[in-house]
Amino acid sequence: MTPDPDTDAHFYDGTPTKRLIAWLIDMAVIACFTLLAVILTAFTGLFILPILFLCISFAYRVITIANGSATWGMRLVSLELRTHDDQRFDLGYALLHTLGYTISVAMPLLQLISVVLMCTTERRQGLTDLVMGTVALNRRS
Repeated sequence: MTPDPDTDAHFYDGTPTKRLIAWLIDMAVIACFTLLAVILTAFTGLFILPILFLCISFAYRVITIANGSATWGMRLVSLELRTHDDQRFDLGYALLHTLGYTISVAMPLLQLISVVLMCTTERRQGLTDLVMGTVALNRRS
């Protein structure tokens, strides 16, 4: 079971702000990978830039989350994703969580709902987190 927000509130303190900072860092990393891919394709990648960016973003998120239960941005701000039974994410959870994130980002209303939920729920869960029963926690020492 994930930490109780009433007795272990420190695990949830500041997580919405940290998630925003982590997201900005991750977007910068993904943009750099996309730029590298465009250069390596002799700039023909520009013709499919949105698809290229989406594919690189999806792969980056799945790989980093599956290998450390957090993206590089999340690691820099000391966040980690946990399952409903307080386990680190495996490949299956990483894939499903990234798919939920991608769907939310594709539909602005869902993304807005997710942000509101992160700011108002006691476990600071976004829409995908609520559906999957997962949380983003401040990393344990």
